[in-house]
Amino acid sequence: MQVHGLKDRTQDLRKSLNDSLEGDIRDFLINEAELHTYDDLTKVNPVTPSTVLKCLQARYSAKVFYTHAGCTLVALNPFQPIPHLYSLDVMREYHTAPQPQEFKPHIFIVAEEAYRNVQGQVEPMNQSLVVSGESGAGKTWTSRCLMKYYATVAASSQKCQDTKYRDFSSTGQFCFLFLLVGASVQTYLLEKTRVAFQAPTERNFHIFYQMMKGATEKQRLEWMLPSEQDFAWLPHAEKTLEEDCLRETVEAMINLGIDERKRTQILAGLLQLGNVYFSPASEEAQPCDLDGHSKGLMCFSADLLQVPLDELQSCLTVRTLLAGKQSVLKPCSQSECGVRRDCLAKVIYAQLFDWLVTFINNSMCADSSMWCNFIGLLDVYGFECFLLNNLEQLCINYANEKLQQHFVAHYLKAQQEEYVTEGLQWSFIRYQDNQGCLDLIEGSPSSIFSLLNEECRLNRASDAKQFRVRLQKELSDNASISWDKLSKEPHFTVAHYAGNVSYQVEGMMEKNKDPVPPEIISVLQKSQDSLLHSLFADGDRESEGSRGHSKVVTVVSKFKNSLESLMKILHSTTPHYTRCIKPNPDCRPLTFKKEEVIAQLEACGIVETINISAAGFPISVFNSMCVFFTGVRSWLVRRQIKKWHKAASIIQTTWRRWRAWMDALAEAELDDAEDFMENEASSVLPKLDPLLKERGSVQLSSIQEPVLVRGWPIGLAMASAPSVTVSLTATGFQRIMSMMACLKSPFRHGGYKVKTNQFDQGVASIRAQPRGSIKMHLQRSPLLYADMHPVHKTDVVTGFNQILLERT
Repeated sequence: MQVHGLKDRTQDLRKSLNDSLEGDIRDFLINEAELHTYDDLTKVNPVTPSTVLKCLQARYSAKVFYTHAGCTLVALNPFQPIPHLYSLDVMREYHTAPQPQEFKPHIFIVAEEAYRNVQGQVEPMNQSLVVSGESGAGKTWTSRCLMKYYATVAASSQKCQDTKYRDFSSTGQFCFLFLLVGASVQTYLLEKTRVAFQAPTERNFHIFYQMMKGATEKQRLEWMLPSEQDFAWLPHAEKTLEEDCLRETVEAMINLGIDERKRTQILAGLLQLGNVYFSPASEEAQPCDLDGHSKGLMCFSADLLQVPLDELQSCLTVRTLLAGKQSVLKPCSQSECGVRRDCLAKVIYAQLFDWLVTFINNSMCADSSMWCNFIGLLDVYGFECFLLNNLEQLCINYANEKLQQHFVAHYLKAQQEEYVTEGLQWSFIRYQDNQGCLDLIEGSPSSIFSLLNEECRLNRASDAKQFRVRLQKELSDNASISWDKLSKEPHFTVAHYAGNVSYQVEGMMEKNKDPVPPEIISVLQKSQDSLLHSLFADGDRESEGSRGHSKVVTVVSKFKNSLESLMKILHSTTPHYTRCIKPNPDCRPLTFKKEEVIAQLEACGIVETINISAAGFPISVFNSMCVFFTGVRSWLVRRQIKKWHKAASIIQTTWRRWRAWMDALAEAELDDAEDFMENEASSVLPKLDPLLKERGSVQLSSIQEPVLVRGWPIGLAMASAPSVTVSLTATGFQRIMSMMACLKSPFRHGGYKVKTNQFDQGVASIRAQPRGSIKMHLQRSPLLYADMHPVHKTDVVTGFNQILLERT
């Protein structure tokens, strides 16, 4: 009875909470006219998928496409040009604003925040901008906006534009003046499969659509691309996106010094190849046939690739088998011919892409001595789930799992732990920990990747059913994998953070090996196109390795290593996240499909991000304070550094003046000493010598009354001196002597001393000139300013005191 009573109370409590939440949702959504004003989804209360969705829909209808979601910026693709939103004036407005965060949400806020972090030298100083989303969500456009922003604001100095300006690409390099001095592009995985295979809602690479829609009539004739021709590898060609602009791509290639005509000619050859179809051979031992239409297209493709037609057709329909030292030719099946055709297109595109990246980096990448920090831009494909999923989708979703874990580790976990450390009242938000899924895919000793690699190294015919049984045997303990026992085709289902995805086992092992038939490499090496020939000049080594018993470097191994390299860079930077959302599957302007958007919000964990941002101490306020304080700290440091520079400049200038002045005094002292000795030897008259009067030297024994003169520098220290007062005007050296007396500097030796009466009649200085002969025992010359004097070094005020005396 007690158990039933507890269950009843629990159910009542749950029902009460649900009713209360539904009531809060209704109260929030009833003010529909205000929903578009929520520029930060952390202000939404309560935070649920439905309230978040409604706010985004209202803002999209009001043509507001950016919304903050805690530390993440949500970007909805308008599917139409909005030129005023990205103008140079808007860039300057965000760049010069004291607090850009107070402006409307924009991709420029993300760019400016990263740039100011570099300027303020906030640790970690290097920054990364992670732009994610599914195909068509606007990742490419967002990345272009970020690149253009840095190329504009970070190279605004005229000097920089004249000497160091480079276009911005995946990684912008900044010099110590925080100006853009270079850029580099890095590829972590090229989805080359897309060249020959596109999912139902996917497009091929942009360049192919640019060629089809932007080519001139002359170019169409050169590329053999009639305007009315359809291509199997160009789905959704009727849709026009802003990225489908050939002119801009051609201009960029020309600016880099690339012969765009030949490069696009190779791509045109791939498009023609995609329309080639094979039919079964008329006889069993003969290669597959081509129909009349395909023969013409095969001829076009051979001309564009500049390879022999017969050898091109042969490499796609016949394979060479090694039997001892002899070679045996065996016709390929119809399906095998299609695989070889796709393989040819993929390997050409991949090699051409790698060449282009290398060429761009050689043109734009600055020497390491010229830059000190970087801002990296990562354009990453989103989570994929199609009707048929294979190795490509497994790799892509694996990458998204790693990025999701990085996001959680950097933001969600860090913020929750910081709240606890600071003693703030906090209830932990439940978020999905995807470590189990990552262990399933990449873990050791047994995982999907390790078993795939082991199967490929066994050098035996692939068996999908056998591999599926082995997966079940080795990995059944992991809760993230499951199987549909009623399915006829071998498969396995992985529970990803964004949802369950079922993967086909058939063909997965072959794709992991990614073999390139040696016949294909041989044909490409015979190409008359200089670039295509050079791309495969070293192909023999690769093809021979694939046939020998050397270690096979599989697709998942290369991808895993590449991803680990990427994650290492991400963990060493300050990340900034932008989630691009595709509002409808048909790319129609200003059309919002709720079911399409909610699926993407759930896939990228936006609701969890908002929950943890809105709970406890609001993260928007917290973040604002942290930018604020970082701005203050960096401002104080910069101000102090400016003071140091100014002080150092003053010290250096004063020191140089003082040294020059002392050198002049030393030179004058030498001249005056000679004049004085000559006059002393020849003159017995009490008459005041004009030269000495001018220089300030006084024959004390001859003068009965004080005389107003400019004092001659004291260069000789006498053994005794009469007590005679001479009134002098305090200028030059006399001023220093007065200051020495005021500072009580040790300046008395024997019977010679300096007294001051500056408070009565100026500065009094004397020079004793005894009538009798004087014996002097000096180790050095008695010249003070020539650094040769009969007193100890400690009697001379040096260093900073000299500068203070000069400044007085």
